[in-house]
Formats: sequence, C-alpha cells, structure tokens
Amino acid sequence: MERYIFHCDLDCFFAAVEIRDNPEYEEKPVIIGADPKEGKGRGVVSTCNYEARKFGLHSAMPISQAYRLCPHGIYLFPNSKKYVEASKEVMNILNSYTSKFQQVGIDEAYLDMTEKCFNLKHAETVAKSIQDEILQKVGITLSIGCAPTKSIAKIASDYKKPNGITLVPEEEIKEFLYEMDITTIPGIGKKSKIYYNRKGFKIIGDFIDTSLSRMIELFGKNGEWVWNIVHGRDNREVKELNEDRKSLSKERTFHEDTNDYNEVISKLEEINNRIHKSAVKHDIYYRTVTLKIRLEGFLTFTRAKSLPHPIQNKNKVMKIILELLKEFEQKQKSVRLVGIKLSNLKKEISVVQTNILNYMNP
Repeated sequence: MERYIFHCDLDCFFAAVEIRDNPEYEEKPVIIGADPKEGKGRGVVSTCNYEARKFGLHSAMPISQAYRLCPHGIYLFPNSKKYVEASKEVMNILNSYTSKFQQVGIDEAYLDMTEKCFNLKHAETVAKSIQDEILQKVGITLSIGCAPTKSIAKIASDYKKPNGITLVPEEEIKEFLYEMDITTIPGIGKKSKIYYNRKGFKIIGDFIDTSLSRMIELFGKNGEWVWNIVHGRDNREVKELNEDRKSLSKERTFHEDTNDYNEVISKLEEINNRIHKSAVKHDIYYRTVTLKIRLEGFLTFTRAKSLPHPIQNKNKVMKIILELLKEFEQKQKSVRLVGIKLSNLKKEISVVQTNILNYMNP
C-alpha cells in the first residue's frame, strides 16, 4: 500500500502575514528582521518575500548586507505574537484533516493522509482543499509536497513555491530527484556538500547510481542514510509534536558589541528562561547544554557539556553556561551574539524523578 505523506510549508510565512495585514505591501520587497539602520544595523534577516529574494536576499543574511542590496525594501521588526496566532490557526486546520499530524516548526507540518486518500489524484484534490481553506480562513498561502516518505515530501513542497502542489509517486522518486543538487536532501548543508563533492557526488543522481555497499564504504552510516532517502526507503512515521525534535535553541544579537559581561550574562538568563518555557510546556528533558558565542570580527565558538541523565532544570543549565562562558571572559574580546542550545532530548515520564533530584542539588 502506497503511503501519502503531505509536507505543508507556509510560503515566506512572516512576510506573508504582514502583507495580509498591509495590502499596500503587495508586490513590494518585504524583509522581516532587525532594524537595518540605513545599512549600519546589526542582526540578520529572519525571512523575506519572493520580491525581496529577486535582489539576492535570504534568511540569516546580515541585515546590513540586505539593506545594501535592497535599500528600497520594506523592513519590519518581527511581530511574534501575530505570527504565533496565525500559525495556530493554520495548524488547527491541518490537524482537522487527519489524526496523524506532526508540526515541526511554526510554519511547517507533516500529515499522513494514507488512510484518507484513495489514490494520487484524490491526494491532489485534498491538497488543493487544504490550500483553499487556509487562504480563505487565514489569508496566506502554503505549498504542499505529497510522497511516500517524509523526506521526499519535504523536497517536493519546495519544488513549486509559492502556493504549489507537487506529487511524487513511488515509481517516479528517482526521476524526480536525479538532477537536483545534493543539498536539496534535508540534512545535507554547505559544509557536508564539500565533503560529498570531494568524492565526486554533486547531484542526487550520483547517489542513486551508487550501490549501497559502496555508499557505506565511502561514507559509513551517513552513506546508508542518504542511499535510503534517495531510494524512497525512509520509513519514518508522522509523529506527535516534538517526538523527533533534535534540540531547543535560541540566540540573540546585541545592538552593539559589548565588553560588559554582566550584560552578556543577563542576556543568557533571558534566553535560558525562554527556552525553558518551551521545555516545560512540551515536557521535554535534555542531556546536553551548548553555549554559542560570537565575538567581534564574527569569530563564532560553541562549547558544550553533557550530563549523565536527562534533566529539566534551568538553574542547572545556567550554572553550566556560566562555567562555559569563563573561557571567553579571559579572551577580553567584545561579544556580538550569544545563544543556548539544549539537545539529546527525551520526552519520558521516567526522568521526572531524576529532575526532582537535580532541583534539590542545583
């Protein structure tokens, strides 16, 4: 029985919400992120619409660079409350189509529609109904990929953006993927691309044409993982929110580089408190705590500490972060950005007892 997995991805989500609420922004470059301050601003682009992307803008680009490329754009500071409300509306609609629903971010989700769709044509009809309902009720668009696996569905949702529907039946997976760059595969980024390129793998077809044994010989477990994805053998299920989440993280950029470590610590405490609101809300525990710090000159470092048992203790985390921070206080360099990541996540009742003990011994 062929599976019908939908990956639903909202198009330029933050910018789309702003354009919905401000029709005069339609067909103009809209950039959500830090204040550019006429090219002297700090921070990065959070997201931008397709009009802005025509000028070379993209997510995570320094806002100062974005302004140089597109000084006439509409620059807006993120309105988190408004985006969260719009996301909830969308996710409630998506969840109404199937009980097998997995939200994986504020703007994307998976639906397992295998038991709801009779065939691929029916899956396309359902996908169009989802798009129409969200446009009518929330006022924004999304793109949908439908495939037998989560990984191929995610690739497909990006294929015809914006407001597209892409269906990939099992027998067409290899043909669909063959000419795509290897970075199209979720999990292969700029750094790992270099690693694969050195071995002669540039397009997904290079993976498809290589035997499983050779992939394992060249790349070990990563080779097996890639081979399974491109051959449609990703059997991961659509799960409840956070079941397969890999980390919780937040970071903040200072308005100006700072030498004041009291200010740095205050910002880290703020980040830690916000992360733990999410951890408590979703009953998430973690074993690894990571400090991210960017110094003047864009020098970026990470330092981590792993614990023997999962915890959910913000006091313990802050103590670890302060220990990791000491190394950088000695460097006597100004700080541009700080962040905290909690990883090696668990969502188990059995760790609660450990958590209580950790609170007793902060």
